[in-house]
Amino acid sequence: MILFNKQTIFFFLVSLQLFSQKAAFDVVPLGVKGGIDEKNLSAYLVAPINTKDYICLDAGTINAGIEKAITNKVFNVTTSEVLRKYIKGYCISHAHLDHVSGLIINSPADSSKTVYATKKCLEMMENHYFNGETWANFGDEGPGYQLKKYHFQTLTIGEETKLTNTTMTVKAFPLSHVNPFESTAFLIQNGNDAILYLGDTGSDSVEKSNDLKSLWLAVAPLIQQKKLRGIFIEVSFPNEQPDNALFGHLTPNHLMKELHNLEELAGKGSLKNFKIIITHLKPPSKNIVKIKEQLQKGNDLGVQLIFPEQGKRFGL
Repeated sequence: MILFNKQTIFFFLVSLQLFSQKAAFDVVPLGVKGGIDEKNLSAYLVAPINTKDYICLDAGTINAGIEKAITNKVFNVTTSEVLRKYIKGYCISHAHLDHVSGLIINSPADSSKTVYATKKCLEMMENHYFNGETWANFGDEGPGYQLKKYHFQTLTIGEETKLTNTTMTVKAFPLSHVNPFESTAFLIQNGNDAILYLGDTGSDSVEKSNDLKSLWLAVAPLIQQKKLRGIFIEVSFPNEQPDNALFGHLTPNHLMKELHNLEELAGKGSLKNFKIIITHLKPPSKNIVKIKEQLQKGNDLGVQLIFPEQGKRFGL
């Protein structure tokens, strides 16, 4: 018989807690803002922990974000090597320029890889950007001469798709970004672990939509099972912004109402200390300060609010 004293049990429980909190994903933000700062627009590298197999969630800023990450000693290789070798593909939530301009501008220097998006999003990119006129067609579909550097892969809503050259999968869900314009949420899974990334979205109440409710229904079981490591979700404006001028975006109040809806489905207290990564804060700086203050003040669910910084790695 093996006997354990109280001190041994204490250290065992502490070790168990630390083990359970160990990160499953490595996240490197290449851009975190919405709006006018072309050097810092939505783009998040995500990889299984201890790998360099990154998928880029949206691609508003790429090169400037990689350079900032190198300055912060996140990467010890060249910008070109991160772009060409570490980034295995792109998941694009919607085709607005602040979410795709980095992908377009950097395409001549990039390596062959896959761009994942819904049919509507890919059609917009093919017809308006990679069309042989606005920009060379670096894809394998669409108008103009196809250079076939990028494989354009259509995501079917609700269907799990393997992310090539990684161990991760993606499942797409529709979002309303000024109804009826569609944006996308991506559920990224690696084994038993998952993260949820939302592109631009308005609240169901403002958008007259059930898209967020449907998304919450889909991910609530993952929260109950402690498999969902965090949710990336936008808050673009402070609470003072009127609903008729949100243009398919969230305020702190609207975010907290939606998180309450999620908690109702996942169970009371299920979001306590759950990680909510706030994306797409729009300048000016005084608005960003106000948004952060309002989020902290309205955080009656006790979620862990994370405000990512460009080029600074964190784990989930």
